[in-house]
Amino acid sequence: MAKNMRRVVVTGCGAIGPTGNTMTEFWAGLKQAQGTAAKVIERFDTSECKVHFACQVYDFDPDSLFSSPKETRKSDRVVWYALAAGRDAWKDSGLDLSKCDPTRIGCIVGTGMGGLETMESQFEVVMKRGPGRVSPFAIPKMIPNMASGMVSIDLGLKGPNFCVCSACATGANAIGEAFHAIQLGQMDIAVAGGTEACVTKLAVAGFSNMMALSMRNDDPTHSSRPFDKNRDGFVMGEGAGLLVVEELDHALQRGAHIYAELVGYGATGDAFHITAPDPDGNGGYGGMKMALDEAGLSPEDVDYINAHGTGTMMNDKVESLSIHKLFGKHAYKLAVSSTKGVTGHMLGAAGAIEAAICVKSIAEGVIPCTVNYETPDPDCDLDIVPNEWRKQDIRVAISNSLGFGGHNATLAFKRYE
Repeated sequence: MAKNMRRVVVTGCGAIGPTGNTMTEFWAGLKQAQGTAAKVIERFDTSECKVHFACQVYDFDPDSLFSSPKETRKSDRVVWYALAAGRDAWKDSGLDLSKCDPTRIGCIVGTGMGGLETMESQFEVVMKRGPGRVSPFAIPKMIPNMASGMVSIDLGLKGPNFCVCSACATGANAIGEAFHAIQLGQMDIAVAGGTEACVTKLAVAGFSNMMALSMRNDDPTHSSRPFDKNRDGFVMGEGAGLLVVEELDHALQRGAHIYAELVGYGATGDAFHITAPDPDGNGGYGGMKMALDEAGLSPEDVDYINAHGTGTMMNDKVESLSIHKLFGKHAYKLAVSSTKGVTGHMLGAAGAIEAAICVKSIAEGVIPCTVNYETPDPDCDLDIVPNEWRKQDIRVAISNSLGFGGHNATLAFKRYE
């Protein structure tokens, strides 16, 4: 890190996802899970779909976020999740807006798909009932920036406010951009991360028709199998993850609890294919190297990698290759796990949820396992922490996120000292 750059720490974590509707619940549910948190989809009729299950948000009441059910209906599910995670992160941080300058607090919340549920329902309305019946809230419910806009309105944040959209790298990119903005003095605090509400008929049909999803309809609990030789695709997940990232001196002055220090961010492009990763692993390699170089760390300093680890054949193979390229012999001394075995792939929210998992892992000295691992794959010959959590001191952890379109993002976290 350049000497003139301000230091940035994580002081709040918020989450909603398949294992819980707050960070506390989500983390506890992740620890307890023995398999994929997937159930049969009941939100829509899946009888004509190839895939009938997903990792969904369960037992969630969106009306609790708003003053009335009428207000609830003015926002898409993707906004509901962002608001829930945003409030959770803000509460966890202990910040008091009355003691802060709101113009120095940014909000960067991304989504890969936006208000997809609204888009589907309103398209059906315009085709069957005509343009006059389309909701006046259709556009603000659909546009992807509305999650960031609504979180900033809800929390009263008046600093830089925008949306990142880079497919499955979205959440990590949002946190990384907030990190750089704080380093440069453009803001002191940011609420940053990703949200996704993609368990819809169109998304499930689209991903399954391109053969990206696991087809284990008879056994959803064992469907997401990162790095396992018999993996057959990812499992659709949904939810949101938001972090409060803060300039170090600001955090110290108010006596904030510090989970970890955010020390590096790398973002690269494969320039290769619309969905497939570069088979040479150069994109992922470059993102990790950039993050470590910015942090002033060597590959040997890293203890744990929360891998992108989707459970698709090519992703896991190529990510393993990129890790070997950068870490060399140290690759075999690293713990490398994928929590998508439990949560499924939360798309635009995945990188943010997994960043939160990294800082919680550093704070508690534990490494989440990769569930459903039964058959080793020689192309993924890493210590993927199979099936059981590991107690281990972690000084440095990195989180990888790779997205369709060749987007790669890596965040590097360090124990605060």
